[in-house]
Parts: sequence; C-alpha cells; structure tokens
Amino acid sequence: MRVLGIETTCDETAAAIVELKPDGSGAILADEIMSQIAAHSPYGGVVPEIAARAHVEIVDALIGRAFATAGLTPHAIDGVAAAAGPGLIGGVLVGLMAGKGFALATGKPLIAVNHLEAHALVVRLTSRVAFPYLLLLASGGHTQILAVNGVGDYIRLGATMDDAIGEAFDKTAKLLGLPYPGGPSVEAWAREGDPHRFQLPRPLIGRPNADFSLSGLKTATRQAAERIAPLKRQDVCDLCAGFQAAVVDVIVDRLRVALGRFPDADGAARAIVIAGGVASNGAIREALGRFSQQVGVPLVAPPPKLCTDNGAMIAWAGIERLRRGLSDDMSVAARPRWPLDARAERALNNKA
Repeated sequence: MRVLGIETTCDETAAAIVELKPDGSGAILADEIMSQIAAHSPYGGVVPEIAARAHVEIVDALIGRAFATAGLTPHAIDGVAAAAGPGLIGGVLVGLMAGKGFALATGKPLIAVNHLEAHALVVRLTSRVAFPYLLLLASGGHTQILAVNGVGDYIRLGATMDDAIGEAFDKTAKLLGLPYPGGPSVEAWAREGDPHRFQLPRPLIGRPNADFSLSGLKTATRQAAERIAPLKRQDVCDLCAGFQAAVVDVIVDRLRVALGRFPDADGAARAIVIAGGVASNGAIREALGRFSQQVGVPLVAPPPKLCTDNGAMIAWAGIERLRRGLSDDMSVAARPRWPLDARAERALNNKA
C-alpha cells in the first residue's frame, strides 16, 4: 500500500509518499518540504495570509517532486491523504483541495487526516509501537497529553490552559531578541547558560490533574529580564537556560501525573511517546529519557525531522486509516479546530 500525504496546516508545505510493507513496517519513498521561515521571520511568527499564498504557489510542484523522487506515476498509489485540520484555515484549505483534486483525477480514495492524529501515530512508522501508549504532543500550537488506545481512539488526560509549549518558547525568544523560530534559538542559547541563576516558577507542579499553564512562566521570564536590562549575552543565555529548565520540570511532572491516571484496564502504558516540534528539543528528550528509566516505561520518539510538520506523517496516518477501511468523500470540510478526544469534540460542538 502506498499513500500520498499533503501537509499545509501552518508554515510548512509538504508532500510525501509512504509505503506499507507486507511485514507491517513503513518506508518513506519521498518526503518533500518547503519551509516558510524566511517569509515569516521579519514578523516574529506565522502570518496566516502569507502562509496560505505560499502554499498555493508551491504545493503542486512539491507533489510532482515527491513522485519524481519516489520514481512513481500518480496512478501507482493507493490513496491520497491530506491534512484537513486543525490549523490555519487558509492553509488547510489549500492542501485539502489539492488532495481532493488529486483523488478525483486518479480515482483513488481520499483520507482527510487530523493533523494531531498524524503526530500521534508517526512513531509507529519508525518504531512500530504497540497500543496503548502515553503521548506528549507539544508544538507551537498544541500541548496535550493523550492516552493513545488505537487509531481514532484517544483520551485527553491534560492540555494547556493558555500558551502551548512551542508558543511559549517563541514568545520568550522574541522578548529576548532572539530570531524566529524561537524553540531552536532558546535551546541553542541555553547551552551556554546557568539554569539556576534565575528562580523561575514551575506552574501547576504537584497538581492532581495533568494540565499545563505557561503564561506565568513567560511573564516571570520577562520580569526577570526587565530587572537586569540592558541584557548582556550571558544574561540572555542564563534566562534561556532557566526558562528551558522550568519547562522541562513541568513536562516531567505533568507526565508523571498522567501516567498515574492512564485509563488502560491494567493501568499500564506500553510506552511514553513524544511528538510535535517541541519533541526535537534535546534537553526535553534527555530529561524524558531519565524519567522513563525511573518509571520503567520505555521512551520512544520519532526522528527529529518527523517531529516537525511533514508530509510523511500525514501519509502514514492515511495508511493507518485506509488499512482499516476508513476514507472520506469529497464533501469533507476543512476544520480550523479538530480535537482528537471525542468528548472534547462534543464539547466543542455544544459551544458552537
């Protein structure tokens, strides 16, 4: 089984072709990505209108490039998977419409993929992790802890009450005058810093639920910077190190709580999985590696290139759904919000 995956939910345009092998493992035949960092850097964040226009200009060429890289013709695939949300609606529409057009032209089934589900399942492309597992999904727009019981079967154990982790990194980088994207910038400067110089808070540590709150940490970092302004290079390094150390401590504590609340019948998760762009952070990976050894549950993480937005994860989610007989018709709509947990979905619909 081979599936084309199209990703346009934020500021990466991506197209990939992934193959399901007879033994159940996956192989990435092509993975083309066009980043928009240069276009958004002057603004310190993603500008939705710029992102949508960039997707329109490149998505068809990237799909063609993916087929050329894989050495396949368009009719050699078995399905077309396109991210249908959640995300910036202009960008989501571009990718979904491209997927619909390709499916119509080739007569192949369309799979409308939840971008978050793609992050949740991509570890099974590279590591074949068995269900159920505990997932930390952390990116610029999303932070939540989920019990992943199967394809389409998710229970949200915790979520952010304000900023996503990646968003907090970006905003902290901006207030310290570091370039966008903020996550890699803060991580790089933190390597030369003293994480103990500034006494920054660890919001919600010790609370019985697994939720996050990062706005207070971001504010405390800003206040610490203002007290010693103008900042020298070492000040920035120390602030980055302190901020990152606080985030790491919060993540470990929240995962510890979530692991104790894991809803499996015997209370056991087979693995702890991290996904999303923040999962590329080396300090977070190292801390979670130590945590997994303490609790006796293996940590499994996709390669860093599959943690950020990419077409391969969309294609793999398409394979996971298509092999279970799941596909969509041409009436499927783009969705700016799309919770993975069915209970959260019902709550969202009730508010609407």
